[in-house]
Amino acid sequence: MSRLSGPALRLTVLVGESDQWHHRPLYSEIVHRARAAGLAGASVFRGIEGFGASSLVHTTRLLSLSEDLPVAVVIVDEEKRVRAFLPRLDGLVAEGLVLLDRCEVVTYAGRGPGGAGETR
Repeated sequence: MSRLSGPALRLTVLVGESDQWHHRPLYSEIVHRARAAGLAGASVFRGIEGFGASSLVHTTRLLSLSEDLPVAVVIVDEEKRVRAFLPRLDGLVAEGLVLLDRCEVVTYAGRGPGGAGETR
């Protein structure tokens, strides 16, 4: 298992839930590209309300549920690895926001081969 601690870079990609890349959810394509690039990890978070450049508010509170809720893909790794990954996003994010933040990794641990609840 690789070890990640100390200074790192967080890449956050904010897109719409309905955004597609070749008939696949855009957020899923970003996660799979991050995995193929060998990055430490990626997580997708679905928002309950938000708006972007269009100023149109998307929310789960409406009677007819929004089909384009905000989604954040968050990737954290060493700065050089995250920056090397950025070209793999070229052409993917037509509408959205790509952010970079310096951060510090305090704990990075996997679950191991057996997954959650594995006893050692």
